[in-house]
Amino acid sequence: MLDDIFVIDGVAHCFDLSPSNFAHERYAAAVNGLLGAVIAAQGPGYDLDPKQIEKDWPVEDTANILFRESHTDAAVFHPLPIFFYKDGMSGFAKAVAATKRWPNRFIGSYVSVDPLRPDPLGEIERQFELLDRPFGLKVYPVGYVDGRVVPWRMDDPKVGFPLYEKARELGMTSIAVHKSMPLGPAPSGDAFHPRDVEGAAQAFPELTFSIVHGGMAFTEETAWLLARFQNIWVNLETFNVIISQRSRLFAEILAQMVTIGGEDVIHRLYWGTGTMNSHARPGLEAFGNFEFPDDILERTGMFFSVPQLSHEHKRAILGGNLARLHGLDVAELARAVADDEFVRDPNGLLPAPYSTTSVSDAVMTPFPGEVVLA
Repeated sequence: MLDDIFVIDGVAHCFDLSPSNFAHERYAAAVNGLLGAVIAAQGPGYDLDPKQIEKDWPVEDTANILFRESHTDAAVFHPLPIFFYKDGMSGFAKAVAATKRWPNRFIGSYVSVDPLRPDPLGEIERQFELLDRPFGLKVYPVGYVDGRVVPWRMDDPKVGFPLYEKARELGMTSIAVHKSMPLGPAPSGDAFHPRDVEGAAQAFPELTFSIVHGGMAFTEETAWLLARFQNIWVNLETFNVIISQRSRLFAEILAQMVTIGGEDVIHRLYWGTGTMNSHARPGLEAFGNFEFPDDILERTGMFFSVPQLSHEHKRAILGGNLARLHGLDVAELARAVADDEFVRDPNGLLPAPYSTTSVSDAVMTPFPGEVVLA
């Protein structure tokens, strides 16, 4: 189902989950625990020993999971500004290393800052200069200040707007914001609700605002935002875990996001896995075979019918939409990786999950029926 689709993963990470990287042990340990649960939820062969994932993962692991062990062809790196961890959890230095070592695979990276830390505009400039291909700005709606989690709003003229102005000044037109999924055992109010994105999108119509994890919570509100603002998109990071284990739930959420804006919305959704916070393979395989159940199509579509996902819709979500967002030529991207070190077996066989990584010994149960390439 994916043979003729060039797959671009919209979010790649490389975490340092080691306790030595904790800036706040309680918050970071809680995030580690959630991550371990998400990985385990992917099923046999993907369930890693939680204690063995608490390490500083090398960038080679993220590259191998994506490009050797799954049908992913290219990816966009996202460093993180989650300063419960000393380096932000997925450090900026790893983004630089990955995009410089494999520029045809890690085709670009986002700049990522916490606006509540000192000199965020200077930090945007610093990261922009160090990246060969900065695609945009990634933010989280909470900051970590003096041991406390402090929320801020995307529509705040004093906190948010200077970030977007700086991005625009540097030529970056894409802003990505983590929503829907709270972080750690700390009060955050409505920071993870997407309602504040509309004020940013209205004030900066020339910029695109991608809601990362959009629709995993506040699905109806997200659907109205997508219907009302052409410059609001959704990055489907973590939906890969849902579809691999709960395909009907995935269908219900996806149909609900499209139920108001109709087919137009499909062209503003793009694939992301957050690998290495999940394995890229099972979600991709499930999406390749996915169809909306008929009863879901019959009861969704408020103004426009929700279409059955065609092969071309899947091509758009799995790479075409993101390529259009960032002005990339998919054919050129495909040519650039045609004979590199990650070329996969012509018979379509993939190595067992995690078998090409530094955590190969941490898999709890064998992958059923897998043939491992030598």
